[in-house]
Amino acid sequence: MQTYNFDELITRQNTDSIKWDKFNHKTIPLWVADMDFKSPPCITKSIKQRLNHEIYGYTHAPENFRENISLYLHEQYQWEVDPEWIVVLPSVVSALYSIGINCTNSASHIITPKPVYHHLRIAAEDSGRSYDEAQLDIINNRILLTQSSLQRVVKKNTDLLYFCNPHNPGGTVYSEKELKDIVDFSVKNNITICSDEIHAGLVLDDIPHIPIASMSEDAANQTITLMSLNKTFNFPGAGLAWAVCKNKELRKKIKIGIGSLIPETQIFGYIATQAVMDDGEDWRKALINYLKGNRKLLLDEIDNIPELAIYQMEASYLGWISCEKILHQDPYELFLKNGVALQPGKMFNDNNHVRINIATPRSNLKEALKRIRHALKDNKGY
Repeated sequence: MQTYNFDELITRQNTDSIKWDKFNHKTIPLWVADMDFKSPPCITKSIKQRLNHEIYGYTHAPENFRENISLYLHEQYQWEVDPEWIVVLPSVVSALYSIGINCTNSASHIITPKPVYHHLRIAAEDSGRSYDEAQLDIINNRILLTQSSLQRVVKKNTDLLYFCNPHNPGGTVYSEKELKDIVDFSVKNNITICSDEIHAGLVLDDIPHIPIASMSEDAANQTITLMSLNKTFNFPGAGLAWAVCKNKELRKKIKIGIGSLIPETQIFGYIATQAVMDDGEDWRKALINYLKGNRKLLLDEIDNIPELAIYQMEASYLGWISCEKILHQDPYELFLKNGVALQPGKMFNDNNHVRINIATPRSNLKEALKRIRHALKDNKGY
């Protein structure tokens, strides 16, 4: 295996980085979900090769691109996907919004989990449909969408469920039994599932990611799966996504607006995605190993801070930290004042939590955790 230096400190100031430019240069930003690591060498190599042509015109998908995605899904998740089921998209986020409108009607009701990545909730809100948030249950320190949490909010006109697996925030990876419960509920109530699975390649524990659409024929016919390699391989600035949808009628609706309100996928998204499907696996495995080390550092530190608690992180580089024992009205502001920018819980409709991004060199994470501890000592005096 090639050696990759994830400990390298790379200055991101003056690169128009959303993550690093939002706060002053003394603040460690561990908020938005991108990584402070170089992207895989295969991406840089492929883009450099294309740059040498020096013409960057309108671009269609490379030959056999959907077939290559299908092969990748089989290799990674043992998921049999017909290339015809794949719709290439510029981003998962744009698809969340268009699906909320195009795959429902004005009388529809939508369910989103709570907490969840904010664009799922805002997509439901912006659709103009009625919607409810299903409060996730906490079971063995894992945050889960369950049949009971769904039953509390389902209505006769519920037509769409936004789902997120691995879960953001929190990193829960749903088991086969847990997925079956959601599928059974959705089939019984004739609810389409829109499953955001963008973190599928970032499972840290020795457990499989199971696409919910792969659970059964019924699941396949009632699910739109949204995926991308942007997060796993750190190229959101040159992004590309896709939807997998067996149901032909639903697939037609997913395509509405592509090329007009939804832009076409651009050249470097195709190049980066194909590069990591071909040659990115070695880097991904090295990344997972490094993130495991960062996760251990985080969990060990949180275990020694009485005011904080963290849910089990089975996947991704995003930790969901409970601040319910802190005697402060805004934990986000408390930590920011002490030089650490986390994602505020209010983004997820939960002010008693913050989300931390551990995809940064270990020295950065150590310093950030030191500042968090210092913030709590100043606040509480312990």
